[in-house]
Amino acid sequence: MKKVLWICNIMLPAIARELGMPYSNREGWLSGIYDKTLKGEVPFEITVCFPMRKEDIDKVPVTGVLDCDAAEAEKNEESRRNGKRGNGTGFLKIKGFRRPCYAFEEDLLKPENYDPVLEARIRGILKDVKPDMIHIFGTEFPHCLAAVRAFHNPQKTLIGIQGLCGEIAKTYRAGLPENVFKQASFRDVVRRDSMRQQQYKFYQRAGNERQALLLTDHITGRTEFDRAETAKINPRANYYSMNETMRQEFYEGRWKPEQTECHSIFLGQGDYPLKGMHFLLEAMGRLKENYPDLKLYVAGNSIISHETAKDRCRLSAYGKYLLVLIRLYELQDRVIVLGRLSAEEMKAQFLRSSVFVCPSVMENSPNTIGEAMLLGVPVVASRTGGIPSMVEDGVTGLLFHNEDVEDLADSIDRVWSDQVLAKELSAHERIRASHIHDGNKNYERLLEIYREILQ
Repeated sequence: MKKVLWICNIMLPAIARELGMPYSNREGWLSGIYDKTLKGEVPFEITVCFPMRKEDIDKVPVTGVLDCDAAEAEKNEESRRNGKRGNGTGFLKIKGFRRPCYAFEEDLLKPENYDPVLEARIRGILKDVKPDMIHIFGTEFPHCLAAVRAFHNPQKTLIGIQGLCGEIAKTYRAGLPENVFKQASFRDVVRRDSMRQQQYKFYQRAGNERQALLLTDHITGRTEFDRAETAKINPRANYYSMNETMRQEFYEGRWKPEQTECHSIFLGQGDYPLKGMHFLLEAMGRLKENYPDLKLYVAGNSIISHETAKDRCRLSAYGKYLLVLIRLYELQDRVIVLGRLSAEEMKAQFLRSSVFVCPSVMENSPNTIGEAMLLGVPVVASRTGGIPSMVEDGVTGLLFHNEDVEDLADSIDRVWSDQVLAKELSAHERIRASHIHDGNKNYERLLEIYREILQ
């Protein structure tokens, strides 16, 4: 049986649950395929590896700790020049499974920094697993480039596109006034994490991303946008279309307008400029006169908390700008940050909301849009990146011109003022999403891609 090594960005929920460790709900669809491998239902032997921070890796129960090839890492010219050394023992072979899983140490808080020692750690896993091919999920972290270099077999390397760091870097300013974008709060200075520095970090990540894509012969994506952008980087690579399967919770339940909170907006994330929360606040300022009861619910960590001195010290310059807009448009009681939500909590908020808005200036194929469409929540999204491959304007959602606040406000107004339109969008979204995010079809497509690469 051919062996495939998955290189994921996180510990899969299926693995974390068995270990009794906390986990992220992201990439939950991979757990479904992994469960099939444990039951012997997949015609390939799939092994999983993933990065962890040092403080987390120490908590994992292991069958053994295998050292990385430290001697080889020491010889690396870049490592020697920069004085970098591995600060861990390499990688862990995790117990509790019929097929072992692997965790390798990586500084996930600084994904812009490439440490060549990662190559040696991943090389150790490759020697242990001896895969016939590797499948890397995402280009956002240094381990993508490290894995490509360590495996050194482009013909058997598959990279799955999620976001594209290069395009994120180009659009990171997100229409903010120059004087705002240049600001740095106390928190930003201490963490060296101003908006300009954040943009620079994405440019650094884009460099690693570009190198990785140049070193593979196979790429999967799911939008016309990622097909075009990856072809610019590596036109010789084979591109395979493969849609993503959403978390299981979103395949059950249906949006009903009579069960929603009137004039409520749901935003999946708003903690950095790219997500466009500032555009949505400005649009709310325009909508408030006709909809004085409007409310915005935001999932994710709050960057606008300012009740205590400690909160105020933690405010980023972008968070401060959002507060300026909230005060300017008198939205203090209209913006509710919900914190991190589980899949069930996200689903409940979707179903309570009268519209889901994605005002991002750059996205490839945001899962939140897919989740909203599966449930039939009317979607308003910016016409940018890969979103038009997901949303057909006027049929499965409404698209507004990127960074156009007036167009955004008008689109929300159309959903709220025309219940017939809202219901039609909802029905068409569910049909479209059930096709795009069909778990069985996407699973079969994945196996088809593996067979083609391994033939």
